[in-house]
Amino acid sequence: MNISQKIIIMGVSGCGKTAVGKALAQRLDLPFVDADSLHSPENVAKMAAGRPLNDDDRAGWLVALADLIARRDNLVLACSALRRQYRDQLRSADPAVTFLYLQGSFETICARMSARDDHYFTGEEMLKSQFRQLEEPKGEDVLRISVEQELHDVIAASLIALGADPQP
Repeated sequence: MNISQKIIIMGVSGCGKTAVGKALAQRLDLPFVDADSLHSPENVAKMAAGRPLNDDDRAGWLVALADLIARRDNLVLACSALRRQYRDQLRSADPAVTFLYLQGSFETICARMSARDDHYFTGEEMLKSQFRQLEEPKGEDVLRISVEQELHDVIAASLIALGADPQP
């Protein structure tokens, strides 16, 4: 199978980055890392209080993620990477990294977020801030997967886009 060994699953909170990332990592026998686990305690507290992060808040986090990408031989990384400059910074750590964008409507993702209670990132206003900040990939080497379908279909479409067999 000829696929990138460094895959970044990107999109707004609630789009399924962690669920899809874990499933892909398992199917492709790659380690999984959730970028949220590398946020500082201050960033987590700020988001938990319903306040969106700014570029200054994200600066150290992006450096840590780029370092992780540079040091690892392979991985699946769930990371919002909402702005092009963030994706460029992560891509600079390894130009061969593959971005897989989980794309969905505000309504679909908001409904999914309202059904979960195990995450510090909650609330319609926080999701609105993510959609406002999102710079959809245009002219970039990014695979797009619609999340306007069942999770197993998103995973299968992601495997196909990566050149892998979608059958277990």
